[in-house]
Amino acid sequence: MSVVNVKEEIEVIEEPIKIESFEIKLIEEIYEGPIDFTGERYLKHEKLDLIEHPKKSSWEKPNKCTQINKVIFYKSDIIQHQRKQTGEKPYQCSLCVKAFSQNGHLLSHQKTHSGKKPYQCSQCEQYFSYKHVLIGHQRTHSGEKPYQCSQCDKAFSQNSNLISHQKTHTCKKPYQCSQCDQTFSHKHNLLGHQRTHSGEKPYQCSQCDKTFSQNSNLIKHQRTHSGEKPYQCNQCDKTFSQNSNLINHHKTHTGKKPYQCSKCDKAFSQNSNLISHQKTHTGKKPYQCSQCDQTFSHKHVLIGHQRIHSGEKPYQCSQCDKAFSQNSNLISHQRTHSGEKPYQCSQCNKAFSQNRSLISHQRTHRTETISIQPM
Repeated sequence: MSVVNVKEEIEVIEEPIKIESFEIKLIEEIYEGPIDFTGERYLKHEKLDLIEHPKKSSWEKPNKCTQINKVIFYKSDIIQHQRKQTGEKPYQCSLCVKAFSQNGHLLSHQKTHSGKKPYQCSQCEQYFSYKHVLIGHQRTHSGEKPYQCSQCDKAFSQNSNLISHQKTHTCKKPYQCSQCDQTFSHKHNLLGHQRTHSGEKPYQCSQCDKTFSQNSNLIKHQRTHSGEKPYQCNQCDKTFSQNSNLINHHKTHTGKKPYQCSKCDKAFSQNSNLISHQKTHTGKKPYQCSQCDQTFSHKHVLIGHQRIHSGEKPYQCSQCDKAFSQNSNLISHQRTHSGEKPYQCSQCNKAFSQNRSLISHQRTHRTETISIQPM
């Protein structure tokens, strides 16, 4: 609409404009002192509700938050701001325990219960409830990380992750547990931690009986049902259900193994693998099979072994009819389809699909070294 048309519509209005019935009333409730006007008018929400626009330079004593030195312009803004400071969350979800400081956030959250996911990824056909989640997910395909930390070289695909990371530089942990004096950078981390003391697990899986103390753990668990793997390696086609697994996988490409066993020459890319390996030196095997009395160092090895007795093979290959009793065997088998060879020899650059093949190959280098030793 042009400026000329606006002027023509103003002439049609017969009754005087009541400024106090709009934003100006809210501003006057917050600010002390006189408010001057520029004489400018604008249309509100494409209706003929004309509102006078105040000069910002004439606001003499703006209202400030009592907790921080922050100026608030409108009454609705100061209410929302104060709730952030006090932690007040008057909008309660009727389907779960979550509560929100703003009604808009509650309405957005309720979509998670409806099951509707109208936003689809064009690269992997995954569906999402929210457009911003789809946009964040698409960056896992593109590798784009537009949010750069100003204090280190780390970059993030989502702004929320950057904000959370930046608190690690300040070292401020204002949230303290009243039971064990542990401190946290974020309030939600404190709340999640406190449930380890209370035993509360308010987040329940809708597909099984499992419950969790934190919503993030429930989301991770639900991926075991859906098969969703939103984290993709930018160097190969592998996808993962958790970001931590993707980070660990990246180490297989670099070849770095910073975790060295103190009792032998073995080294590992992950600390958890080192801890697991160290049990082989202690000789302890606390996990016993009830059918053949065989003992094992690790519980997951016992579970895999028990499938020999039961014949269960829950891990099915999606490209052929083969099935396996252990997931690790399925992963090894899938490389025969993909041609992936992640295990590379450091001496001749030869690559292998399985670690045991690499170990066997490396022995040929040791034999060559021994054969050329001088007498």
